[in-house]
Amino acid sequence: MKRLLILAAAVTAFAVHAQTAFPGAKPITIVVPFSAGGPTDRVARDLAEAMRKPLGGASILVDNAAGAGGTIGANKVAKAAPDGHTLFLHHIGMATSPALYRKLPYSVENDFEFLGMVNEVPMTLIGRPSLPANNYKELSVWINANKGKINLGNAGLGAASHLCGLMFQNALGIDMTTVPYKGTAPAITDLIGGQIDLLCDQTTNTTSQIEGKKVKAFAVTTAKRLTTPALKDLPTLQESGLKGFDVSIWHGLYAPKGTPADVLAKINTALKAALKDPEFIKKQEGLGAVVVTDKRVEPAEHKKFVLAEIAKWGPVIKAAGVYAD
Repeated sequence: MKRLLILAAAVTAFAVHAQTAFPGAKPITIVVPFSAGGPTDRVARDLAEAMRKPLGGASILVDNAAGAGGTIGANKVAKAAPDGHTLFLHHIGMATSPALYRKLPYSVENDFEFLGMVNEVPMTLIGRPSLPANNYKELSVWINANKGKINLGNAGLGAASHLCGLMFQNALGIDMTTVPYKGTAPAITDLIGGQIDLLCDQTTNTTSQIEGKKVKAFAVTTAKRLTTPALKDLPTLQESGLKGFDVSIWHGLYAPKGTPADVLAKINTALKAALKDPEFIKKQEGLGAVVVTDKRVEPAEHKKFVLAEIAKWGPVIKAAGVYAD
């Protein structure tokens, strides 16, 4: 009987330890500042699944706090209890919101703990199928010959396609008529139909259209060429003459400022384990994303990168004079 009592006590102690391993039995919530079903939401759900095991089987939920270009979700996390149970997954909007919104209720630099980068999604410059250009060199000639007549679509203010379009115009030193849509799908539909001329958007949205030859593809926005079969022959905008042009949509993980250092270390360790998970990598590749494996998985390097992105995008957005508030 005594041995049974000792064994029962040991089992109970193990169960309590398993429940409180993270720090405590309360579920972890990853706040996503966009609607369910979108690219960022899918990344968050894949990441939650991959981080459960390295966090001792912790329960991880996803909370879609959409609206105002991601700032509602960001503010929710900035004001949350700094106990490690509220995390935040955001994309490049973390770096562009300080310029797009002149009255942010939080500070990107000072109100968050930076946990590490997750992935990057390349972008492509595509055109309507009837465009009289078949490569970037011909497109460049066409753009210069049609200044003031070019329509450049995007998926809405602050969207990846909007930001890429701003950077493209800035690099060329040419203003185009921007046509905002309520999402990528209607923008691509109008591009295919010839209602707009150009669009710069994520490979997650454009690869199938390029493979199906429904649009013309001219270049990728990353510093190096891509290896995806449908995109491997596309030049980069840098090699096409736009020096320093490097745009991708990335995701990072954050926590409220003041979260204890030991808790942050546990989350970062779990994040790095998730980024090496073969199933997670496979899912990200299915989205057209590349899992980050460099030093930006470390908190300090992640923050350094985001601050550099803020410095890069601020002048571009301000030069366009387009604000979300």
